[in-house]
Amino acid sequence: MSRTTPLLWGGDLDAPLAWRHGEPLSRRQYLADVQALAARLPERGAMLNLTGDRYLFAVGLGAAMVRGQCSLLPPNFTPDMVERLSALFPGTYALTDHDGIAPALTTLRHADGRAPIPARQTVPEIDESAIAVQVLTSGSTGAPVPHPKAWGYLRLGVEAEARRLAEQMGLQSFVGVTLVATVPAQHMYGFESSVLLSLLAGATVDTERPFYPADIAAALARAPRPRMLVTTPFHLKSLLESGVDLPAIDLTLCATAPLSPQLAARAEAGLAAPLMEIYGSTETGQVATRRTVQGAEWTTFDGVHLTGDGDASVAQGGHVPQPTTLADVLEVMRPTSFRLLGRSNDLINIAGKRSSLGHLNYHLNGIEGVLDGAFWLPHEAPDGVVRLVAFVVAPDVSADEIHKRVIAEMRLRVDPAFLPRRVVQVPELPRVQGTGKLPTSAFAAWAEQVLAKASRR
Repeated sequence: MSRTTPLLWGGDLDAPLAWRHGEPLSRRQYLADVQALAARLPERGAMLNLTGDRYLFAVGLGAAMVRGQCSLLPPNFTPDMVERLSALFPGTYALTDHDGIAPALTTLRHADGRAPIPARQTVPEIDESAIAVQVLTSGSTGAPVPHPKAWGYLRLGVEAEARRLAEQMGLQSFVGVTLVATVPAQHMYGFESSVLLSLLAGATVDTERPFYPADIAAALARAPRPRMLVTTPFHLKSLLESGVDLPAIDLTLCATAPLSPQLAARAEAGLAAPLMEIYGSTETGQVATRRTVQGAEWTTFDGVHLTGDGDASVAQGGHVPQPTTLADVLEVMRPTSFRLLGRSNDLINIAGKRSSLGHLNYHLNGIEGVLDGAFWLPHEAPDGVVRLVAFVVAPDVSADEIHKRVIAEMRLRVDPAFLPRRVVQVPELPRVQGTGKLPTSAFAAWAEQVLAKASRR
C-alpha cells in the first residue's frame, strides 16, 4: 500500500498560511478554498496554473492534487508552449486569477471571495507517489521536456530546506516564519521556497510578488518577524542600489545565478541579516546551500550526496531518489560539499583556454559602478577571431571610464584570453522579469541587435 502525506502542515489550522495586504488567510480557510475549487475542476486533465496571487496559486495546486491531477510548470506561457503542452498532456486546462493571459485552453477563474468554512475539517492525505507537478524545460528542439515531481519527494526536499534555514536563523523550526518572495510561484525556486515552505513547513507567505525596490521594502516592513526575503541576485542588487530604506529581516535567500561575495556582504549589512544561496536544478530540485560571505563551498541537504566530478557530477539520496547527473560543472570536495565552477552549457574555449560565462559574469558584477553585466561570445567575427563582448549597466560612469575599469579589473581576475574586446554600455539587460535570468537565445538575439545598432552610428 502506498504511503500518504498531508497536503498541509497541520500544527494549527487557525494559524495563517498567507498574508494579503496585512490580513491573514488561515490554513482552515485554505482547506475550504481547496475543496471548493476542486469541485469545479474538470474531471480529468492537467492544470496550467497561471495564478499570480501566491495564496491562490497554492489553492490551485491543492485542488488539483485532491482531484488526482498534476500541475504544469513550463518555462514560459507562449502560444507555442501552450500548444505543445496540450499535445503532451491531453486535457490540459488553465487556472487564472486575472484577465491578462488568455491561452487557447479551457480556462477557469478563481471564485471571488472566500469559501465558507465547514464546522468540521480534515487535512486531505496525498499519495506520496502521486505526481504533484510536472516541471518542464525547453529541449534542444523546442519541445518541452517533463520532469515529474512526486509529492513525497517534494515534501522531503522542503523539510530539508526548512531545517537548514531555521538553523541559520537560530530557530527550532520554520513554523511562523513570514516569506516575501520576488520570484514567481511558477518557477521551481519560487515554488519550493515560497509555496511549499508555507504549505509543508509551517511558514506564512505574502501573497504578492513585489518587483520594484519600494514595493519590496514595503512588503518586508509589513511582514511579521521572523521574516525572510526570497529573491534573486538581479532583484537584490536593484534593491540595494535603490537607496530605499530597508527594514531589518532575519534571512535573505537567493538563487538563479551565482552571487558575488561583495554583493552578499552589502546585502547582509543593508538588511541586517545573514544571506544564504540555494543551489538546485530542474532535475533534482534544491540540493545545497552556502552562506556566501563565508566562502565558495556549498553543503548538500540532509541525505543528498555527490559522486563524480567536473561535468560528470551526480547527486543522489534524500529527496533525489535516482542518480541524477547535474548540468553544472562542480569541483566535488567531499560527498556532501562542492564548489560550483559553471554551467556545462556555458563553458567557452578561447585560444585553447577554458572558462565559463557564469564565472566571468560573477567577476564582472563585482566591479564598482556596474549595476548589472553579462558577457557574450559571438558565433563569428568579421576577422575570423571571435572575442568576448561585455554588456554593462553603469549609469553613473562614462562609457570610456567603465571600459577602462572593466578591462583593468578583469585583468586582475581572469586570464587575458577572456578580456572583452568591447565593453558596451546599455540601459538594461533583457532579463526575465520574474527570475532575473538571461535566456541564452533571447540574450544572443538582443546582443546582435545592440551591436548592429552601435556599428551604424
